[in-house]
Amino acid sequence: MPGTEVTFEDIQRAAERIKSIAQRTPVMTSHAFNEKSGVDAVFKCENLQKGGAFKIRGAANFLYSIPRAELPRGVVAYSSGNHAQAVAMAAKLVGAPATLVMPEDAPRSKMEATRAQGPRIVTYNRFKEDRGAIGAKISAESGATLVPPYDHPWTMAGAGTTALEFLEQAPDLDTLVVCIGGGGLISGCAIAAKHLKPSIRIFGVEPADANDTYLSLAAGKRVEISAPGTIADGLRSPSPGELTFPIIQKHVEQVVLVSEDEIRATVKFLLTRMKILVEPSGAVSAAAAMFGKLPVGLGRVGIILSGGNMDFEQLATF
Repeated sequence: MPGTEVTFEDIQRAAERIKSIAQRTPVMTSHAFNEKSGVDAVFKCENLQKGGAFKIRGAANFLYSIPRAELPRGVVAYSSGNHAQAVAMAAKLVGAPATLVMPEDAPRSKMEATRAQGPRIVTYNRFKEDRGAIGAKISAESGATLVPPYDHPWTMAGAGTTALEFLEQAPDLDTLVVCIGGGGLISGCAIAAKHLKPSIRIFGVEPADANDTYLSLAAGKRVEISAPGTIADGLRSPSPGELTFPIIQKHVEQVVLVSEDEIRATVKFLLTRMKILVEPSGAVSAAAAMFGKLPVGLGRVGIILSGGNMDFEQLATF
């Protein structure tokens, strides 16, 4: 297993490793969004990624890094949906049996898409049970490799290929805005972006109802909150990762918060005005720009739309 450090070279190697499965997602601009937000925005559309989210990048890099001799013992992962689906897809490609630990209230679309890949699914009550403990128990009993959703160098390096690709497509970015759950995406992206463009400014965004990283930065240490109830189900981690948090402290200028109503309005705007479906978790970064949560004078702002998996029934309520 690797050490805890993630380097730019790790991210470059990850990009080469996953190029057969992860798509090179498009970038978009929108005059309507810029007029409404007052921001010169460029969107990285990971909602159009294979599996509907950036998670395939970290999951594939992780599974492709496992020694082949260990793959027959399988893999186990815990996730609200996007990471689970990504691990299931990557496991199918490498021929490893997969067990996915998912909350019983996970979005139906994410549960069904994961189940379609053929893994074993174990559900749990996220308000009463510890998904990490469940995953660790399964790993210990079966010998399966645990694939963390964010707090592992292989996962972070894979996620960081998002920014590596983004800055190849839009090298004139002055700012990068990224959602924060456990911190894997923003950590990997910060390492890549700061290496390629040291002057770039990086901002994280959380739902106000899942503000663990915001509180942790204010406290100067990792803070754990009770199970978040935000509609952004992919951002319900109760605390930032042990490995991701120091990277966030080092590279992220500020974490800003958006409300549930602001997230809903942004999902609706992206769909009706830009014609792209972005799930609530993926829309928080755009919400920060649209509702004036970012400082002024940021220049050209790169916004990562991290995923697009959403139940139609939920969308209809927006």
